[in-house]
Amino acid sequence: MASSPQKSPSSPKSPTPKSPSSRKKDDSFLGKLGGTLARRKKAKEVSELQEEGINAINLPLSPSHYELDPEDTMLEENEVRTMVDPNSKNDRKLQELIKVLIDWINDVLVGERIIVKDLTEDLYDGQVLQKLFEKLEGEKLNVAEVTQSEIAQKQKLQTVLERINESLKLSTRNIRWNVDSVHAKSIVAILHLLVALSQHFRAPIRLPDHVSIQVVVVQKREGILQSRQIQEEITERDAFDTLFDHAPDKLNVVKKFADGVYLVLLMGLLEGYFVPLYNFFLTPENFDQKVHNVSFSFELMQDGGLERPKPRPEDIVNCDLKSTLRVLYNLFSRYRNVD
Repeated sequence: MASSPQKSPSSPKSPTPKSPSSRKKDDSFLGKLGGTLARRKKAKEVSELQEEGINAINLPLSPSHYELDPEDTMLEENEVRTMVDPNSKNDRKLQELIKVLIDWINDVLVGERIIVKDLTEDLYDGQVLQKLFEKLEGEKLNVAEVTQSEIAQKQKLQTVLERINESLKLSTRNIRWNVDSVHAKSIVAILHLLVALSQHFRAPIRLPDHVSIQVVVVQKREGILQSRQIQEEITERDAFDTLFDHAPDKLNVVKKFADGVYLVLLMGLLEGYFVPLYNFFLTPENFDQKVHNVSFSFELMQDGGLERPKPRPEDIVNCDLKSTLRVLYNLFSRYRNVD
């Protein structure tokens, strides 16, 4: 019986070679997959760092929840970083102070066609600060008008701040701003600077009293973020403000000193000498003669051992109550024990 021929075992098929375009698709897919995994890993690291920062800030000393930029938590060992409590930015008095300062700057720079809308965004590069100081001081600064690069902006800002500090004549410990803080758009530094400028140049504005900002200070120690809160005081309140609030009707008497005559005669009485009438105007007829009288009384005060009064003679002539009261209080403090 003839046997039917057996089929030879079939040999395995060789894989079909892939075309170059197919290999490129696979490589592209693997590349994308690897990139996605890498990005997810990086995002996870950033998220963990951010969570660490938030946990560090949400300590018993700082119960509020802060929305932090991841960069604010990526610190080197012992590095310190400060940030404003977001809740503090909504404070009514702080918002009032910012509005008063913005309106004042715009009034000063009305002829420059400059309109400030945001203190941090509009002042950080030194351009507006330059124009503001030039108007207030009445001098032209030797700086570039327009600067684009960060280095050029900081160089200009350095020149402007140095000249401002010279004019303000503040001690180093009382200067609460520098190039880095202003250029970094620190609202705390910029407010300190503007308040100092407005007070020095006797701006015709009333700053809200007792304005403060809650600041969070974060530091990395031994790999752990630690935080504390500080209250940064921007404006103060003095006894004269309280006097204005409670007895404004009794302050009209200081207007009698506006022409300088009483100040001159008072210095003669306190020091025990007669002031020749040709040294001042006994019946001043115009603004300049009144300013002369007040300036002369200031000279007599200095001759008597007092420091030159901080108010300007023009402030007294313009019946600025606080300026007049400061001068009178200094006289009282100096001569109250004199028989």
